[in-house]
Amino acid sequence: MKKSLLIIALAISVISCNKEESPVSKEFKTAYVDTVKLMEEYTEAKDLEAKFKAKSESEAKKFEVEEANFKAEVANFQKNAQANGQAWAQQKDAELSQRQQRLQYAVQSASQKLQMESATEMDSLIKGVKDYIKNYGKEKGYDYIYGTGDAATVLYAKDQYDITKEVIKLLNEKYAKSAKKEEETKK
Repeated sequence: MKKSLLIIALAISVISCNKEESPVSKEFKTAYVDTVKLMEEYTEAKDLEAKFKAKSESEAKKFEVEEANFKAEVANFQKNAQANGQAWAQQKDAELSQRQQRLQYAVQSASQKLQMESATEMDSLIKGVKDYIKNYGKEKGYDYIYGTGDAATVLYAKDQYDITKEVIKLLNEKYAKSAKKEEETKK
């Protein structure tokens, strides 16, 4: 009899403990964003990529002209080296070597400058996206929003938690509004 009373008392206490809400057993509102897809489909990111691609192509064309001129000068040097003598050839060779080094340095310098400028603007864009997602999460009442993609922080998530499309849509709308305002202020 004592054993059955003890078992009933123990069962009642376990049941009553389970009815209390513990903060650990609370369900969290979670979602995730596919960061690769986000950067591929976000208009501002596409515009930034196109901007730096155009700058890179412009710089490349500028250096292509200089390189063609340099190659023509080298060909002219090789053609006239014997006719103008060894002293002239050595002096001209030294000048051409210096010019080649300056050209290589200019190409490298322009490339590094472009990369730094691109990285700075991309960092700014990413910070803005992170801030936007943080505010979005607060506004929508999420406890967690995870990122997936190249630097995945989620190994699995149900598709129902994917808010990537919604975030892309809202970011693109925000960017379009700011681009429109910028155009209006330029006029």
